[in-house]
Amino acid sequence: MAREISTVGVVGLGTMGAGIAEVLARSGLDVVAVELDEAAVERGLGHLRHSTERALAGGKLDEAGREALLSRVRCSTSLTDLSEVDLVIEAIPENLAAKAAVFAELDKVTRPDVVFASNTSSLSITEIGVHTARPGKVVGMHFFNPAPVLKLVEVVRTVVTEPDVVADAVAFAERLGKSPVVIGDRAGFIANALLFGYLNHAVRMYEQRYATREDLDAAMRFGCGYPMGPLALLDLIGLDTAYEILDTMYHQSRNRLHAPAPLLKQMITAGQLGRKSGHGFYAYDAPDSPVVVDSVPSSTVDSAEARPVRSVGVIGTGTMATGIAEVFAKRGFDVVLRARSMEKAQASVAKVKKSLDKAVVRGKLSEEDAAAALSRIRPVTEFEELANADLVVEAVAEELSVKQAVFSALDEVVRPGAVLATTTSSLPVIECAAATSRPGDVVGLHFFNPAPVMKLVEVVSTIATAPDVTATATAVCTAVGKHPVHCGDRAGFIVNALLFPYLNDAVKMLEAHYASADDIDTAMKVGCGLPMGPFELLDVVGLDVSLAIERTLFNEFREEGYAPAPLLEHLVTAGRLGRKTGKGFKDY
Repeated sequence: MAREISTVGVVGLGTMGAGIAEVLARSGLDVVAVELDEAAVERGLGHLRHSTERALAGGKLDEAGREALLSRVRCSTSLTDLSEVDLVIEAIPENLAAKAAVFAELDKVTRPDVVFASNTSSLSITEIGVHTARPGKVVGMHFFNPAPVLKLVEVVRTVVTEPDVVADAVAFAERLGKSPVVIGDRAGFIANALLFGYLNHAVRMYEQRYATREDLDAAMRFGCGYPMGPLALLDLIGLDTAYEILDTMYHQSRNRLHAPAPLLKQMITAGQLGRKSGHGFYAYDAPDSPVVVDSVPSSTVDSAEARPVRSVGVIGTGTMATGIAEVFAKRGFDVVLRARSMEKAQASVAKVKKSLDKAVVRGKLSEEDAAAALSRIRPVTEFEELANADLVVEAVAEELSVKQAVFSALDEVVRPGAVLATTTSSLPVIECAAATSRPGDVVGLHFFNPAPVMKLVEVVSTIATAPDVTATATAVCTAVGKHPVHCGDRAGFIVNALLFPYLNDAVKMLEAHYASADDIDTAMKVGCGLPMGPFELLDVVGLDVSLAIERTLFNEFREEGYAPAPLLEHLVTAGRLGRKTGKGFKDY
């Protein structure tokens, strides 16, 4: 039978504890909150008053509701005042010894059937629970900050947590209006275990000067639809907090990808903790302020003069090629679309027309502008027709030999001084450049699918790319309304190099029976605000495509943590490729 819970103890009234107390009181529960001393109690009540004032101003609470909520919270400086509560939630700072001491004391003063929940985000629930005489009644309930707003609660079961305790914790979280997910006791649980590996990787990219902080952040916002870029998010979380979580994860996993990037330690030592100190990866106008004041981009792009571009060649007939042709034609560029046969070329132009017609129906484009854009696209079958193009964009199949043959052919016919670009998402741009006698004129222009909609373009410079070619690529992206980000020529560029190790980690988590695919997806969407969970995204991208990208990353970096999860290999072998086959991680 489910436990009756009417009074809940909350130990710790910091930002997190006060937020949890507010959630409990808002749900009609009586709360007994315990802090170290009267000053800490007053600070905690200050958090509570400030948060409820904001809810009042935002129309989420009326004055009578606010008064009733505050009246349900009773404060104390002694754990003995928790003797009659039905559940205790601990929310003190992330220190194992301190938490263990609290749990040992709670064990003495509460009834033997009372469940203890820790709000830890990274410490072992098992290690905390063994300091009580009731480890079977100890569970993790990890709320996300700000607790009154964010819906996710990670319910963490240890190897000894009693099944009815887990069931009661889940039911209780649902009673609070939260979305609970159940997981095993492992560093970082779901959300942090997947999120912080990705954040750490972004810090390493920045540390290596592979890309600027602005470009790293913009790449993930525009390329993946993430609400914040990784470095801005680290500033919000706090670099010291991030370091502690990564360090805890590393000591459990021994995965080098969890070892905190050295730059984090240096910034913490220098007092650059993120928003809370007024300076992290970005500088803010005051501690705890979201207003960035050092908005001058930390540019890696030379201020070379761009070459003029009026006519553009596009090679290919797939979705990417037709999308790119449409993007340029809509912005007034003359486009020569080259295909292997006139039939294919005309079919591609028809695809562009269909897309333009849709834009007209949706009111995004006038009929006149659509007709003008279509008239700028000329279908051809011979490479010689590209001779006078100022920029040629190759968008053929992701096979190096095929791309190299295209670049070799372009080298023969395209005028000197023209820029040659590849849209590859995973192959080395320098390999394409090496097939020409002009590697300085070759650059990567990685558009994202669908090209007419997605804002991001990764501008990839090789060690041979001339500065004015990078400048030309950047100027062209801006001219067609895209957001260019710059990076070097290595596997995955920015987005795929950050995205696919995270997706691979999610597969390994599922493979270990640590949590279900649905719970992992829920944790990342609800807890981190991502537009899709990792398994939804893998099924959309295609498991075969994902596996190919992960193999490319592993072959380039030789990081053990990048080795594709065996489960992904098996699903691809079995023909479960995602939505396109109707079966992937989920059935459609």
